[in-house]
Amino acid sequence: MEIKRFTKNDNGFICRHCGKEVKPLGYTSRDHCPFCLWSIHIDINPGDRANECLGDLVPIKAEPDPKKGYVITYRCNKCGEIHRNRAAHEAKVQPDNINLIIKLTSAEI
Repeated sequence: MEIKRFTKNDNGFICRHCGKEVKPLGYTSRDHCPFCLWSIHIDINPGDRANECLGDLVPIKAEPDPKKGYVITYRCNKCGEIHRNRAAHEAKVQPDNINLIIKLTSAEI
């Protein structure tokens, strides 16, 4: 039996950090706020919403990737776990704030 590693869960939400309304992406699971880039430590596998930590995932770094665009690195402020998520800076609906992503490219962990 194969274990599913991705669950499409493309719901909108209100950002816990900046309070703005975040709309669904329309093509994959939206996992962070496009305005402030913060997220919640809510998934074990993408889209499963099975993690009980629920700490804030703070964006600490972004790196350009030739295949994925930009990848944002997060640190959970509750458990300290590090996560990496693909940026949605080219999304048609609420693209990620490219200025914040570029600023994070010079950040050091």
